[in-house]
Order: sequence, then structure tokens, then C-alpha cells
Amino acid sequence: MDHLGIDKFMVMGFCIGGPFIWSLLKRAPNRIAAAVIAQPVGWRPEMRDRKYPGAFWTTWGPLLNAKRPEITLQTADQFVTRMFETNPDFVFTVTRDFVRSCQNPILVLPDDVPPHPYAVAMECVMLAPKAEVSIFPWKEPKERIPLAVRQIHSFLKAHQPA
Repeated sequence: MDHLGIDKFMVMGFCIGGPFIWSLLKRAPNRIAAAVIAQPVGWRPEMRDRKYPGAFWTTWGPLLNAKRPEITLQTADQFVTRMFETNPDFVFTVTRDFVRSCQNPILVLPDDVPPHPYAVAMECVMLAPKAEVSIFPWKEPKERIPLAVRQIHSFLKAHQPA
């Protein structure tokens, strides 16, 4: 954003984008006018077992290495071990205390599949003082998707930077 000359902006991310957005909110809170976090990944105790169906990161290394051979399997494995298995908690990148103190407007679109725990998404909504939540489920039936899209548009429009 610095390179583009953009001071204040909005962000939206799905899945792993949720933890990335929390990290961005921690690093540059004054620059983010609003954030939409959809289907965020989150940590649950049963994820310590690599055989758990929500251990989605276990296949990242080989897939990434196949597309980007300069990223070794060892490097990918070190990343996923550090992010998902070395003292992981909650949303991986920030603490509950940070979420509690975050003053940025946030819209959360929860999911409820092993890598996207509903409980973590809703805990974020309950902790963050300026959080809102979409209808749930928002993806099924498919007729609900346009409603979720309208809610995202309205949320972003309401928090558009000057």
C-alpha cells in the first residue's frame, strides 16, 4: 500500500486470510478502515493430531513445492510447524487480549467445518468491540450468498475511508 501511495484501506480475506488480517490489524491499526474476515481458520485442540481432518496444512508443503520449487519441503514444513503446531492458539497470529482491544470495524462470516471452526469465529465477534457477524450459514442454501454479499457491500460502504 505504501508503494501505491494508499494510506488507509479496507481488507477482506477468506480462510488463512483471517489470521493474516488479524496480524495486519496489529501491525497497522490506523491504516485499516475496516476488515471482512470470511470463513476464518482457527485453532482447536484436536488439530494437534496431523490425522485430524482439519489439519489442512499437512498437504501444503508438497503442493507449494510442486508450484514453487525454490521453496523447499523443509522450509514449508518449518512454516506450518511454527504456525499451526508450536503453541498455536485461537486465530494463530494474535491473542484474545489483542482482539478484545482492537478498535477497527470487523465483519465476520463464520463457517463450521474442521479448518474453519464456528466457535473461533464467534469468539472473535464476541471479543472485538466493533465486530459484526453475518447470517449463518451464509453459503448454504446458495440463495443466501447474495444476502451475504449485500451485507459485505453495506459494511464496507459504511466504513469507507474519506
